[in-house]
Amino acid sequence: MKQSATDEDVERVKAKVVEQGHEHIVIYGVERTVVAVSGKVIEDNRAIMRLLDNVHEVIPVGRPYKLASRSFKEGNTEVKIKDLVVGGKELAFIAGPDSAEYREQTLETAEGVVASGGNGLRGGAFKPRTSPYSFQGLGEEGLIMLREAADIHNLPLFSEIMDVQHLEMMEKYVDVLQIGARNMQNFKLLEAVGESHLPVLLKRGLSATLEELLLASEYILARGNENVMLCERGIRTYENATRNTFDINAIPYLKMNTHLPIIADPSHATGDRTLVESVALAAIAAGADGLLIEIHPRPDEALCDGPQALTPDELKVLSRKVSDIAKVVGRSLN
Repeated sequence: MKQSATDEDVERVKAKVVEQGHEHIVIYGVERTVVAVSGKVIEDNRAIMRLLDNVHEVIPVGRPYKLASRSFKEGNTEVKIKDLVVGGKELAFIAGPDSAEYREQTLETAEGVVASGGNGLRGGAFKPRTSPYSFQGLGEEGLIMLREAADIHNLPLFSEIMDVQHLEMMEKYVDVLQIGARNMQNFKLLEAVGESHLPVLLKRGLSATLEELLLASEYILARGNENVMLCERGIRTYENATRNTFDINAIPYLKMNTHLPIIADPSHATGDRTLVESVALAAIAAGADGLLIEIHPRPDEALCDGPQALTPDELKVLSRKVSDIAKVVGRSLN
């Protein structure tokens, strides 16, 4: 719509969309309002839309993911979470335990995040595990611990949601809802978080293509939640030397094709703490908007994924190196 468009102008466009047999989503930007139309729109209908009052232009989007595409929005989306802005010049440096295990461990880990210059706390309370006998997380008790640790240091809290039935509870405690790799195509869950007021961090599935990842994000965007971040966390390939294969190609490809911020998770990508630093630095050099790092004060005692967790001291070292690489690519860390 033109900048001069009124609410009545937008309503007329919405009514015409419905009349033509399509669905719409209205996105109110700082400078412009956009009416996104889904479905196969013929040229005659587009021509009619151009005639409506204060319509600036009608842009056909050829990609199957409409709202996530750069054809829909050229500028980068910036997701604001407390004092953290993901997708801007400053990098997101999010770290924390794979799981909240007990209060002292959770508080100690959060202190390590702050000491390293981190600007976000990650931590699991519900854990999707391959084996039913592995540690599954503490549930709401873990969320309470993580919330306390985040509040002490004024950090935004990122935590994974596994089930639609947990949404109302998690909205009380977390600042960002994380969709794990195993749930990337849990469409009911995607639709539910799409109706939440909280930002969403969507992880790439174990064997998902980039188009499938973007289409998964479309489920969230289509429900009205514009605050979506994507996460490259490695994919399953024939290589078994590492836990997964980190797809460095994904970062520049996604930056070219979507306006959504891209976060890299080198911890789950490698499964090996000795490889995390190298992959993290490569991700920032490739254009990632931030990192999701797993740390634990005593990795050898961790109940989950200890081999991939850095210690707080190792996170400090990584932070300094990330800051150096960030300057080279025109970004900053704090």
